Amino acid sequence: MDILNDKKIEELELKANDIRESIIEMLLEAKSGHTAGPLGMADIFTALYFHILKHDPKNPIWEERDRLVLSNGHICPVLYATMAHSGYFEVEELKTLRKFGSRLQGHPHREWLPMLETSSGPLGSGLSQTVGMALADRIDNGRATQKFFYCLMGDGELDEGQNWEAIMLAGKEKLHNLIAIVDRNNIQIDGFTEDIMPLENLRQKWESFNWHVEEIDGHNFPQIISAIEHAKAIFEKPSVIIAHTIPGKGVKEFERKYEWHGKPPNKEEGAMALAELRTLGGKIKSEHE
Repeated sequence: MDILNDKKIEELELKANDIRESIIEMLLEAKSGHTAGPLGMADIFTALYFHILKHDPKNPIWEERDRLVLSNGHICPVLYATMAHSGYFEVEELKTLRKFGSRLQGHPHREWLPMLETSSGPLGSGLSQTVGMALADRIDNGRATQKFFYCLMGDGELDEGQNWEAIMLAGKEKLHNLIAIVDRNNIQIDGFTEDIMPLENLRQKWESFNWHVEEIDGHNFPQIISAIEHAKAIFEKPSVIIAHTIPGKGVKEFERKYEWHGKPPNKEEGAMALAELRTLGGKIKSEHE
């Protein structure tokens, strides 16, 4: 892992901004898809793929790689964009999102894009899959395994009961190399989470199932990376990072509005969003000069 100095933080911030631009371009081309969640999670995906994960885009089935499972598959534009920018496939392919015959379906399909770890779409199943992977790895390699298993989840999908069965099992099995990251953006398709099905006190819920809990600003790279480093140092229990994010981050018109959960921008909205993100990229550069 590279040293996290000011230069590296600037690189990560600029890369996340590039990924947000790609997300808007993908959605404009597809004319369908989800906007708020992908924009909100760009910083976390950037931190993972460009600083944290042990992975090799030139050898995606490398046995020693870390495993990343996206449970809330509808935010896949941010996954696809990050993978493309890190070298798994050409960035130009992003514009095939949701098109007939494309590898980049509206929810990730493992058989069509083999560098994915799982197919996802049905909410609430990703953590169970990740727990199973971590348990299988323990059987094969013992507790001294060098792999980490990451599950990225939405907060709204915690309404699904299957999650809590997986949380209970992981805590019981003390899966120390399992790290869940919850996108705590407080929205779901029908409204705000605390109106639809209140989740708080979310920290206490996870802790009661024997998980180590960290809460962070999901747009602050030092906090993101520090929380994951702390989680990797916990050896007696699994870890969850509750990442407080702004849905639609980077485009003021989209931010904090649940209406953008599941709709794409139109041509005018997309042009506005891209202009704002390009201006933001210039601001990032000037702030680090």
